[in-house]
Amino acid sequence: MIQYPKALQTGQTIGITAPSSGVDSELHDLIHLSKKQFVNRGYNIEIGVTVWTQYKAASSTKEKRAVELNSMLQSQDFQAIIPPWGGEILQEILPLIEWDKVQPKWVLGYSDTSTLLFALTLKTGIATAHGTNLVDLRSDEWDLTTSKFLEVLSSEEGATINQVSSSHYQLEWSHEKEPDPYVFNLDTETKWETVNNSPVEMKGRLLGGCMDTIHHLIGTPYGNVKEFQKTHLNDEPLVWYFENCEMSATDFHRTLMQMHQSGWFENASGLLFGRTDAGQEVGGFTTLDALERLAGEINLPIVYGADIGHVPPQMTLVNGAYAEIKVAHGKGEMKMKLII
Repeated sequence: MIQYPKALQTGQTIGITAPSSGVDSELHDLIHLSKKQFVNRGYNIEIGVTVWTQYKAASSTKEKRAVELNSMLQSQDFQAIIPPWGGEILQEILPLIEWDKVQPKWVLGYSDTSTLLFALTLKTGIATAHGTNLVDLRSDEWDLTTSKFLEVLSSEEGATINQVSSSHYQLEWSHEKEPDPYVFNLDTETKWETVNNSPVEMKGRLLGGCMDTIHHLIGTPYGNVKEFQKTHLNDEPLVWYFENCEMSATDFHRTLMQMHQSGWFENASGLLFGRTDAGQEVGGFTTLDALERLAGEINLPIVYGADIGHVPPQMTLVNGAYAEIKVAHGKGEMKMKLII
């Protein structure tokens, strides 16, 4: 059974902590601007000390990061947690998290934050939200795709959230861009594609995250997908979603084979892959080659180019929620139900 956090309401407090990377001093203004947007919308923001520092690929020591995160996860004073962004080595704090003391609340983010989201849902059955980062919410207006995160976090158990593919996405990344009116420069037409070029439908429980980081959880206490399906989903099938941050085409292929050979895809109804500016070709081998080979192995529908990950904007996908997804003619639509 999946446990959904209570709906976030105005007047409540969102905690900002950095369980992976903190923010260098020259970018502190991004945090202040993002805080202002939430305050203007009626929320309280409490920022932890880890957010303001960065040293050796992380905001602070693993112990300091874990203490601050545990405090926010366990306190009823916080109704949601949103890290500033992802990073590199969140995995090292997973053994320090007091899983049995977590009070259900929404945790939102992507990239290395999805390492936490994935482990939190698998270990506790508490739903988590894979979506935008805090620093990308610093504009007065949020685009239609990004802004769905607030509807998700403000929804009660039993709610249905409908999302559709974006009309356009941002081709090149920039934290220096002034909002006009959005943080993202949505300049390129979005096209969701399928491996067999045919319309597809998939239904099941959403689960996924950043491939670069969550595949390292295979074989650890934080990546037991089969036990999660048995304990919390009554063996319902999964709809997997993934984002590729930095992997080349061959890294991507090896990771998919590792997931497949570990049994992650044995009880699934389909796979959804986000846009990426990674996936560099190696010796003529491409990420599409990898997806086609995977399709031959698992015989499941595979979609790519979806609104997930490091090429914004992105949908908000709830780990553990039931989803019905349809893709045809370059467009996608998802009905996501917060049911136990």
